Amino acid sequence: MAGHAYIGSFTSAGGRGLTAAAVDPGTGALTALGDTAEVPNPSFLALSADGGTLYAVSETEPEGAAAAFSLADPAAPRLLGAPVPVRGGWPTHLAVHQGHLLTANYSEPGSVSVLSIGADGALGELRSVLEHEGDGPHRERQTGPHAHAVLTDPSGRWAVSVDLGTDSVRVCELDAATGELEIERELGLRSGVGPRHLTFHPGGGHAYVMNELDSVVTVCRWDPSIGSLRPLAETRVLPDGVDGDNFPSELVLSADGRFAWAANRGHNSIAVLALDESGERMELLDTVSCGGDWPRHLTLDPSGTRLYAANERSGDVTWFEVDPANGIPKQSGSLALPAVSCVVFA
Repeated sequence: MAGHAYIGSFTSAGGRGLTAAAVDPGTGALTALGDTAEVPNPSFLALSADGGTLYAVSETEPEGAAAAFSLADPAAPRLLGAPVPVRGGWPTHLAVHQGHLLTANYSEPGSVSVLSIGADGALGELRSVLEHEGDGPHRERQTGPHAHAVLTDPSGRWAVSVDLGTDSVRVCELDAATGELEIERELGLRSGVGPRHLTFHPGGGHAYVMNELDSVVTVCRWDPSIGSLRPLAETRVLPDGVDGDNFPSELVLSADGRFAWAANRGHNSIAVLALDESGERMELLDTVSCGGDWPRHLTLDPSGTRLYAANERSGDVTWFEVDPANGIPKQSGSLALPAVSCVVFA
């Protein structure tokens, strides 16, 4: 039986908005079923815990929004009410956390917004906005805070936000009654690295920060009992001797914690990384072509055997069979879609 995937794209750059696709269970091939451009720039997507609702940011300026789609018919997502403004510009990322939807808003000042979710999965009111503070040394990219990602830690207790502009990660608690986020701890990373995304180890004791302004992953120890991150080491995601502009975007880990893959925009590659059993040591094994230009997002399919890259500038989603022995992906297909930015699987 075929599954379904959902692909977001930038309508402002000619994208189709939200695309529903069928997934061939044997080959992993994607076939577009239909599109909706009701929500501008649905650049990042996330599913509800039960898989019945799909959430999307509307990455617009000066104020962005978030939207909910019913997946009662998985081949034809249906918008649930009007998009809800988030009181922040350029929302780039979102997550479902403790019955609320959180968005990371990039526009200065960067912030995290909290929206309520109804029993039917539809979005309710905007409950709070937590504005970040600070800056960094990069004269163009770090003049102020730029929240780029927000996610729930594996314990479900903490909301973690990553800020490119302040070189920091904030660990917050949500008051479910008021919808307010309170910063518990803030981890400062090396100055100028520009953290963009964060991924947790499946064992729950480590986290990995993908940095955009320096092509390194920061390996951190994570203590969920107190919401503490401690940097341990950095691992480069480009081969030795490779220079030039490169802006890593996404990092994903295998379910067994043996491998990680990073998307390199500029180098246009997927970095293959190996982790030791402790999760504290990461080594670059190889880089392979992403099959396009400007890989904005990476994800694994539910089986964990295929890797998908959303190549924004070339306008295609490419997919790869992953060698289980060494983690090396080999491209096996592609789907042309303009200005793609994100892929999620139902």
